[in-house]
Amino acid sequence: MTAPPAVRPGHDAPAAAAQPSVRRATALSFVFIGAGTALGFARDLIMAHAFGAGNGTDAFLVGWTIPETASPLLIEDAMALLMVPLMTRALRDQGTARAVVRRLLPRLVLGLAAAVALIMLGAPLLVHVLAPGLTAPAGAVTCVRLTALTVLSFGVAGFMAATLRAHGSFTPPAAIYLAYNVGIVGTILLLHGTLGISSAALGVAVGSVLMVAVQAPSFARRLRSTGPSTAAAAAMPLGLMAVVPIVAFTVTRQAQVFVERFLGSHLAPGSISHLNYAQKVGQVPMVLSLLIVTVTFPRLARIAGGDRRALRRRIEGDAVLVSTVVLAAAAYLAAFAPEVITLLFRHGRFSAADAGLTAHILRLYVLGLWGQSMVGVCSRVYFAGGRPVWVPFRMVGAGLAATTVVAVALVGAAGAPALAVANAAGITIAAVLLLAGVRRDVAPLRWDPLGRDLARLALAAAAACLAGWLTAHTLAALSTTGAPVLVTLLAGAVVVPAVFALVTFVSLRPRPRFRALPTLAGCREDGRREEDRGEGP
Repeated sequence: MTAPPAVRPGHDAPAAAAQPSVRRATALSFVFIGAGTALGFARDLIMAHAFGAGNGTDAFLVGWTIPETASPLLIEDAMALLMVPLMTRALRDQGTARAVVRRLLPRLVLGLAAAVALIMLGAPLLVHVLAPGLTAPAGAVTCVRLTALTVLSFGVAGFMAATLRAHGSFTPPAAIYLAYNVGIVGTILLLHGTLGISSAALGVAVGSVLMVAVQAPSFARRLRSTGPSTAAAAAMPLGLMAVVPIVAFTVTRQAQVFVERFLGSHLAPGSISHLNYAQKVGQVPMVLSLLIVTVTFPRLARIAGGDRRALRRRIEGDAVLVSTVVLAAAAYLAAFAPEVITLLFRHGRFSAADAGLTAHILRLYVLGLWGQSMVGVCSRVYFAGGRPVWVPFRMVGAGLAATTVVAVALVGAAGAPALAVANAAGITIAAVLLLAGVRRDVAPLRWDPLGRDLARLALAAAAACLAGWLTAHTLAALSTTGAPVLVTLLAGAVVVPAVFALVTFVSLRPRPRFRALPTLAGCREDGRREEDRGEGP
């Protein structure tokens, strides 16, 4: 009897063998993304020191809207959600992705090059639409034209990253943000005295080219190592109806930033910058928490539409693990926001008033971190099957509507902090709607145990945040001059995780149902064996 395609020699077997364990891939990704994040902090510190928070940085951040929008579209969200399942199926069915690459990459480059030209030509109109209240729009136009180059570089880098992840190679894609920030920091240090804030925009373009360069050797090597191209692989379609829902979802999710920039441009100079600095800090735990679903996405694509029990366990495990990471980090940031912002940014032209307002915004912004992470988890579930799905777009659209309503209602009275509240409210609504949709449409999630697990983690986060806040105030009261910022943060790094873990442990009932914290530790080395048994980590 003929062997089924899933075990054909030279096809699925090599592809599956190439898949690393979840733990190893996550650890390697964590190292490189952690290094890139640390350098990103250094980048923001350098910008705050050199440029402060004012008209110049606001102008740059309007230009920064281009890579901010292009990144989720062309690297992490739309491109990954579309291409990882496509490449994974090509490897499963044909043993090679070369035909898919040969067919799609040239078209992608031509289309993105045309988009770059259009953005450069329309830069003045784009600035007027994005931030009509800017007092110095000329600088923003220059920044938009420089950062427009990232559209092409990000597209190629994202295509490479999706191809490598489908092959089980996670280290080069994880290194792209390190390369990106090397380009930005190096350009600012070399040229800020000559070009001013435009040096940061030029650095963004340089960094985007380095994102391609750091992946190119591994990308070429993977394509050379695969089997021969076949007609079936060459004919693999990429229908428009599979692309449009993903693009619509990604743009709608990113549109929360558009709302902030538009309304923030009418506030005091520096308001957009305060929001941006707070978001840069707040998004770190969200990005790190999503490492696990980035690593497991190719596996999710393989089991999508198959064993619903295995799919349910995969989703529940990812949701609880991601919630554990992001809620613990959110508790720390909420408790120690003033100290974190002071340590990172209170230098040079970044004043005490800037630090105080940014810390206040950060405390409000972290209220939406769980929602940000859950949207990332649930959207991958929907798009893993490679079929056109409009549900994520509708749910995120409802969240965007909530964000807009809250922002417009409160911004006049509360200013920039109102925009942070609106962001948190909208993305949390979207996350809850998406979780309900996943249960209805994709896998029968068990509300009772999953909700109980999430409630325990939320309780632990609240207790840890309170303990951290009391620690900061106690240390401040013990010294007339106040405890050193670094000492306070180190004390918090001990207290907050300890209280979080203790409350989580105490809230457990003496029964073996709860699997939140062991989720990652329980991951199997052999992903195929895990799926064949219908078990998730």
